[in-house]
Amino acid sequence: MTPNFDAIALFSVLSAEDKADLARQCRFRQHEAGDHIIDGQSDSRDVFFVICGTVRVVNYSLSGREVALDDIPAGGFFGELSALDGAPRSAYVVAQGAETVTAAMPSEVFLALLAARPALALAIMRQLARMVRQANERIMDLSVLGANNRVHAELLRQARLAAADGNTAVLKPIPVHSDIASRVSTTRETVARVLSDLARAGLVERTRDALLIRDIRRLALMVEEVRGSDGGVS
Repeated sequence: MTPNFDAIALFSVLSAEDKADLARQCRFRQHEAGDHIIDGQSDSRDVFFVICGTVRVVNYSLSGREVALDDIPAGGFFGELSALDGAPRSAYVVAQGAETVTAAMPSEVFLALLAARPALALAIMRQLARMVRQANERIMDLSVLGANNRVHAELLRQARLAAADGNTAVLKPIPVHSDIASRVSTTRETVARVLSDLARAGLVERTRDALLIRDIRRLALMVEEVRGSDGGVS
């Protein structure tokens, strides 16, 4: 593979020559599944770009329980917080497959690029705004929703991202119970029970290789009713 930044959405405004120049200043690396690309609280400052594959942003409780914060696919980036403020890393980033390739850009290169390209600086600010909004929503869900409803909310989030006709969605591959549990701070058993209940209610249907969300609006109503009632905390 020839290292390049053609797949990085942030750099779509750059010329091929500019992208090639940036690539020469970065370290490209292929990761095995489970590799820690960034360790929480480390003092590294590089910004990473996902050339192919997917990475997961996670943190760990004192008991060692994994809490998934976000999945970043090819074309995305991570590590910008420490480059911007100089503080230690706030989370771990883990490769999700053997085909994951990242490019590590030194923080000084990244900061010089933002200073020279206001459009890229604005794109970074929008990314940070998205992260704040996601964090606010997650805090509210953990404060207001019970475990069952948090599973509903996570399925709703995934369904809206994959919506086909506005009211149905096909989640493919089938969401892994442990992944959902990690995202919403519950157990795999709870996720399995909630999915069984939703299937009996006709809201979801599992096929051979996908999970069909049959009624996004009804699922959204279930979530919003509890969010609005300030009840169901567990």
